[in-house]
Amino acid sequence: MDELVDALRAIVGAPHVLCDAAGCAPFEEDWRGRYRGRARCVVRPADTAEVAAVVRACAAAGVPMVPQGGNTGLVGGSVPHPDASEVVISLARLNRVRAIDVDNATITVEAGCTLAAVQDAAAAHDRLFPLSLASEGSCQIGGNLASNAGGVQVLRYGNTRELTLGLEVVLADGQIWSGLRGLRKDNTGYDLKQLFVGSEGTLGIITAAVLKLFPLPAARAVAWIALPDPASAIGLLGRLRQVAGERLSAFEIVAASAHEIVLRNLPGVRRPLEVAAPWYALMELTDGARQDDLDGLMTRVLEEAFEAGLVLDGVVAANEAQADALWALRENISEAQKKEGFSVKHDVSVPVSRIPEFLARADAALAQRFPGVRVVAFGHAGDGNLHYNPSMPAGGAENAAFIARSSEVNRVVHDIVDELGGSISAEHGLGQLKREEIRRYKSALELDMMRAIKKALDPHGLMNPGKVF
Repeated sequence: MDELVDALRAIVGAPHVLCDAAGCAPFEEDWRGRYRGRARCVVRPADTAEVAAVVRACAAAGVPMVPQGGNTGLVGGSVPHPDASEVVISLARLNRVRAIDVDNATITVEAGCTLAAVQDAAAAHDRLFPLSLASEGSCQIGGNLASNAGGVQVLRYGNTRELTLGLEVVLADGQIWSGLRGLRKDNTGYDLKQLFVGSEGTLGIITAAVLKLFPLPAARAVAWIALPDPASAIGLLGRLRQVAGERLSAFEIVAASAHEIVLRNLPGVRRPLEVAAPWYALMELTDGARQDDLDGLMTRVLEEAFEAGLVLDGVVAANEAQADALWALRENISEAQKKEGFSVKHDVSVPVSRIPEFLARADAALAQRFPGVRVVAFGHAGDGNLHYNPSMPAGGAENAAFIARSSEVNRVVHDIVDELGGSISAEHGLGQLKREEIRRYKSALELDMMRAIKKALDPHGLMNPGKVF
């Protein structure tokens, strides 16, 4: 171990190899506080060449590695195991914007850039990088790529996978694959970059990427809507899609339980509507047209939906500050729920048309099995992705007993998701949390194919072991 630490210090400089408990602690626990590990050490390389040298040193010593970005994940994918056997490789110092090609509508960035920094760099050239998450100020683009992050604008722009044109990756033996191509068309064999997007650091370490840019919207209309039920939300979504087309950039739904948690736990947040409803929707339209035209379109659709009985009440933001305040009601749900203790989190997707059926069936099944359960449900209804988080509202020992039965809760929820043709992980990944659960829902052939890819690219199993598999 001393020899490896010495070798790592020689590569990145002694200040960037952390071995003490205090220095390593922020890298050893996930955001939720659910997973705590212990690293042999934490290494902070400054560029791709240093990442490659670090990987070669660890591989030569037979020491497993845990690549880590902003450590904002929710499934324990970037946390080391408790046995102090692994070296955490933090990408935070790889934080440069390498190039912006306005005519090609691409930006080339290093893995340690925060998502917000990428957005800002694009905006400085009047361009949009549309990936948007609540954690965008602290999550890093390398982690977004490794987990194929979704966020609130998948409906219009797609997941991180669809936003990626090229990658630079350090492989498990320390070789550097340079695939930083800004091409929309490249039909020359297997699309290797897609192996690494969503791989959670188990195949290699993403160090840089070429990402798509889009025109910066000139107009934005945001509305918060009260709804009688999820079926009305899906009906409203259909109307918006028909009338607004690609101008519909986000459609989120929020259960009353999730809305009340935000109002209860976050100071300064105000209720936007006088009416209290079972469900709410947050919708955003963006366009290059005039603001008045977009506001008029939003108002017309909502008036027609109100007359059809789909909408109970609603408010359209009058300015950017009001729009941001409405978005804060949605983006702060996870933070507000965290203040009330642990919940059994589910990041699931089903066909959009089956969202009402999933919610009805899962709610009923959990209520029968766990009387008194509270479900905090919200998510990206426009693409079928729901965050479905049950807990016991009383907290304390009652909730601790409920959390101890997480496997039973998961089985209820995930079996219904599977029956509806859905996925048990829409955008968070598998990490440690779902590595065993996925075996119930993927075929043996699928798992064998995944293991074959893992063995081909990481034959000694040193890249983020114990995650995904």
